[in-house]
Amino acid sequence: MGNGGSKPEQHIFNADSPVRFSQSVVDSLQNSPETDSTRAKDLELKIQSRVNSELRRIRDNQSKQLADLTASLTTNPPKPDSKPPQSPESKRDSSSLVSHLSSPFYQDYSAPKGPAAEPKPESDRSHDSVQKEIMDLRQKLDSRKKLDKVSPEVEKAKESLVKCLRTNDRRPLDCWEEVENFKTEVGKLEKAFIQRAGR
Repeated sequence: MGNGGSKPEQHIFNADSPVRFSQSVVDSLQNSPETDSTRAKDLELKIQSRVNSELRRIRDNQSKQLADLTASLTTNPPKPDSKPPQSPESKRDSSSLVSHLSSPFYQDYSAPKGPAAEPKPESDRSHDSVQKEIMDLRQKLDSRKKLDKVSPEVEKAKESLVKCLRTNDRRPLDCWEEVENFKTEVGKLEKAFIQRAGR
């Protein structure tokens, strides 16, 4: 384990005939300022610049696509005789968001039906209309199902645990009985919830 993996392995090859280099090759190798580490650093810099340029190209392409999509999605309804502008990518891809939204079969089920379904320009909004929308949203939130109240046994176990932890702030392990009591009460509450949800 110690030094076995840390030493680089060296291979020595014995040639059948002597290998000779010309003096010009030997001189150029000895006088060259380039070493293995400088070549590796140069290669790393080339790779990094290539990756950066590719990322920049992808980012520019994505921002152009996003700008095209945002321009095609407007708050005003399109006129019956005009089609929304589409990017070249969305014309090719029939599963894109723009082609889906511009489809004649698309229906927005979240919007109310009837004459109130048409979006109003932002300039027509008054303080009263905004207040009315806020009140409608509050009524919807209030009509949603409320969380069940915690049972008094769980509340009592929680209070006794908190009280014990406050009195034994230097020795919290002394409150193991209160912790176990709290766990059993919460377990009962979980079982009841699972039985209600399983119906």
